[in-house]
Parts: sequence; structure tokens; C-alpha cells
Amino acid sequence: MTDLNPGAFGKKSLDNLEIDTLVVGAGQAGVAMSEHLTQQGVPHIVLEKSRIAEAWRTGRWDSLVANGPAWHDRFPNMEFPVGPDDFPHKEQVADYFVAYAKQFNAPIRTGVEVKKVTRNEGRPGFTVETSEGTIQALRIVSATGPFQRPVIPAIAPKDEGLYQIHSAKYYNPQQLPEGAVLVIGAGSSGVQIADELNRAGKKTYLSVGAHDRPPRAYRNRDFVWWLGVLGLWDAEEVQPGREHVTIAVSGARGGETIDFRRLANEGITLTGLTKSFEGGKVTFQDDLVANLKAGDDNYLGLLDAADAYIERNGLDLPLEPEARKVFADAECIRHPIQELNLADAGITAIIWATGYAVDFNWLQVDAFDDKGKPKHQRGVSREPGVYFVGLPWLSRRGSTFIWGVWHDAKHVAGHIATQRRYVEYQDASQREGSVPKAASWE
Repeated sequence: MTDLNPGAFGKKSLDNLEIDTLVVGAGQAGVAMSEHLTQQGVPHIVLEKSRIAEAWRTGRWDSLVANGPAWHDRFPNMEFPVGPDDFPHKEQVADYFVAYAKQFNAPIRTGVEVKKVTRNEGRPGFTVETSEGTIQALRIVSATGPFQRPVIPAIAPKDEGLYQIHSAKYYNPQQLPEGAVLVIGAGSSGVQIADELNRAGKKTYLSVGAHDRPPRAYRNRDFVWWLGVLGLWDAEEVQPGREHVTIAVSGARGGETIDFRRLANEGITLTGLTKSFEGGKVTFQDDLVANLKAGDDNYLGLLDAADAYIERNGLDLPLEPEARKVFADAECIRHPIQELNLADAGITAIIWATGYAVDFNWLQVDAFDDKGKPKHQRGVSREPGVYFVGLPWLSRRGSTFIWGVWHDAKHVAGHIATQRRYVEYQDASQREGSVPKAASWE
């Protein structure tokens, strides 16, 4: 692994380094943060325990493409080397961030793990323990993102005969044993994995919980465009009760609308939310039909809002009546499965597409509530000098998207620059007979 900016820090030890701002993590949030700090003239370093955008390379399945088209899901100052309406492959996304960081010679040091951050007593800043020495930093930006620790619920069966993995460790159908597969979780990851397994000829069961399922495109506009013009990306607060509702959308095969009824007609057996495992059996909640209806309502609601927007603004966009086509209910929807004997169903593998939790054990400061959730306002922590970028709903619905994190990072960098100007202030007695100097640790 090499540094993007060897002139700044080289390969020498980081021990005893003093820096104004330390950014932890070099995914999309860390790269965006570094760009804006560079533009503001803030001395900083980005530490990444692995490679730039590593999660895109090794924390995703082999065939994954971006869920948004290239014209939309990018930083403003660089385009993807694909068509604007294409969905870049995961390796292209990772390469994009590497190339983007090189544009401004980002001071990124890879292969360095941040182990512990504590506030200094009686002096400014923080002491940072890393795998390559101890750093002193005035400010800390956590850019580790929302996908830090894969979560497998406690209901997972204690059966060594079952092959069980989180979706973060699923790469392709060939890694699974012979037999049927139960995919638990029907957000973007779960539904795409289930579809891939079914297309590969594996008998697939998909446990479906509450979800949104926007159209991939409608009336010649991708759903990301519709959420933009309708102001939904800029929604600042999640609606009560919808904090954990996932979104089922896919860029696979050029982009397509997720329709669970179509998937059921193509051979995937749908079930309700997984309730428990006991005695070699799995039970499901009786909510499949209700979950599908709520997803349908979300889908149709967006179509209705789009139609109203077109009429209100007099746009010349083609009608698309087939978008409201309803597939026939398959047997698994007409008579939902309540209980399934895993052996009788031939299920030998379970893939848990059940999301992630954040892990801030390394950040030992007063910036969290009693549940370990960061307390902040648009990324500015309640702990002075600590910032967050890349978290869901940091400032709006779009905060975890590539373009959204770029704008959030701009706000946080501006706050840091403002604080530096306050620190650099000199009163009249300090200015007399001297040339004001910027206070920095360069």
C-alpha cells in the first residue's frame, strides 16, 4: 500500500505527529472530507486501516453495481469513465475514489488503524493511538461510514450444519453449498442476492420485511431524478416509525424495478419477516401480504407524485401505463408459509442481509447518547472538535449517497475552518508590533 501524498508524510512513523485535523477512514466520506479541508487550507491527514474504498472491493458481492446512475451518484468535480446512464461496477466505484483523491494529492495514509482517541486534559486536542504511533490532533473527523459492523440477529440458529454468512461476506453463488438458500432481508442487498441465486438455478427463499420500492425509472426519468425534483432527497427528518425501513432498488442488468410479485413468479419463494428458529424449523410472521402492500403503496405513491409534477409543470414526458401493471400473486403469496422445516426444504445455507451497526469503540469521547448513537447537528458533534461524516440522515435523506456525503463534508469543513479562524484571532496587545501568524500545527 502506498501513500497518495508521500511528500507530506512519507513512509516514516506517524509517532509524535502533530496535525490540525485527523480524518479517520478513506471511503467516500473520507475522500470528500479531505477535498474540502484541502480547499479550506486546513492541515490534515486521512488514516485508513486498509485501502481506499476497501468496502466496495471486498465488502460487496462480485457482480454488484452502483444503485444509482453515473450522472447522479458521483462527486461534482469528476465523472465516471462510463456512460451517464450506466451503473458502474463496484471495482469502478472504488477506482473512482482512488483517482479522485489523486486529483488533489490527498494526504491519505493507508494500512494504519486508529485504535483509540481520547481528549487531552489541560491542553487542546486529542491523543490518538494508531498502529503506527501516537498522534496529537486538534480535531477528529469520523468518516468510517454506516457499514462498520455486520449484524446477524440473535435468532440465528446454532446449527453447525448450516452455512450461514452475512451479506457482507457473500460474493457469488459458487461459494454456497449444494441445496436451497434462505435469504433474510429484502432491502437492496437481499433482493439482489436472492435474484442472482435464483437465476443461478438455486432454490431460493426470501424473507421480506417492511420496505420501500421505488420505480427504477418512470416516464424517461430515473427514480433519483424524481426524488430530486420532488424534494425527497432533501428531507431532513425521517418519518416516525420508518427509521429501519429498507429500500429495494437495483442497478443490475442496466437497472430494473424491483417487483416482488415478479420475483415470486420467476421462482423465488417469498415469506414474511423471520421470527425464530427452533428444532430445525424456521417460523415467519404473518405479514408478507401486508409488507408487499406497503411496498406497492410506496411505489404507486411515487408514480402519482411524478404524474402530478409533470402536469403541474407542463413537462413533455411520455406516458407509461405499463408501470402500473400488477403481476399475478404466486402460490407463496396466496398462501404464505408460516413455518418451514429446513431439512425438508433442502435449505443448507442462510444469508443474513440484515444490515449493519456502527462501531465507535475507538472514539472514547463524550459524543454519544446512552445507546451509543452520535449526538450531532449536521455532523458537528456535541463534543467540541469531534465531527461525523457519512452517517445516515446526517443532514438529509441523501446523506449516505456519494453526492450527499460530498455536500455534508463541505459543511463540516466550513465549520472547522471557522473554528480555526477564531483560534487564530489576536487582540490589540498581541497585534502591536507583530505580524499576525496563523495558528497551525504544520
